[in-house]
Amino acid sequence: MKILGILGSHQEHGLNAQLLAEVLDNVDSGVETETVYLENYDITPHKYHEKNLVLDELAEKMLESDVWVIAAPTYFRELSGVMKNFFDCMRPKLVYFKENGDTIPGQFKDKHYLSLTSCYVSPLENFVTGVTDESLKTIDRVMSAGGVIKIGEIVLPGTFGMKTIPYNKRKLCQKYAKKISVRKRKDDSTVKRYIQLFFMIAVMALITMGIQVPLKTWIGTNFWLNYVSFTIIFFVLLACILHFVTFVKHRRR
Repeated sequence: MKILGILGSHQEHGLNAQLLAEVLDNVDSGVETETVYLENYDITPHKYHEKNLVLDELAEKMLESDVWVIAAPTYFRELSGVMKNFFDCMRPKLVYFKENGDTIPGQFKDKHYLSLTSCYVSPLENFVTGVTDESLKTIDRVMSAGGVIKIGEIVLPGTFGMKTIPYNKRKLCQKYAKKISVRKRKDDSTVKRYIQLFFMIAVMALITMGIQVPLKTWIGTNFWLNYVSFTIIFFVLLACILHFVTFVKHRRR
């Protein structure tokens, strides 16, 4: 098994590099690791009918690896330009293009990834405003298009003036190191998602029934009025939860 660290930072030994190193240094024995520092590569897009040896080399390293640990800082609420440029240039290798221009997952389908990012703002501000959300969403969008499966994410806020990563983040990195050291199936979170969906629906149904109790004063016992009100309330609650889980919820501390 092999794990590839991809560092998209301007500093080769900065805080994001420390996060990445803490993960890779604590994987189980027998697991091979390698780190790619993107600044060491001249990454440019493919040109028409020309091979791009740099992208070919990076793609080969990615293909040989089972898990990618993607580390890049957050600047102005967005992923660093170094990593974004890498994603943009790697697009023809991450996805296959259909005749109508649509894309389908490419050669990296069913591999796994862990996201790491950092930002200057305090943990409280990041928790409230989600400064790092867009960086994580960008990584997720790119990986999802390529059919690559998410393992988790680590966020380091409050980095202004910080020299070394704090103890709690080192422990979190070590925890994920053990998690990614186990070879994953294509998608070993399917059962977990079904269980989460079941409990989500169960809770939404309970809340909806609770809201309907005071409404019975106006609705009465009419079956269709109760059915319509239940459906509307349930839909609104479920839509809010799904929006939060799908578009908003990221690790922020």
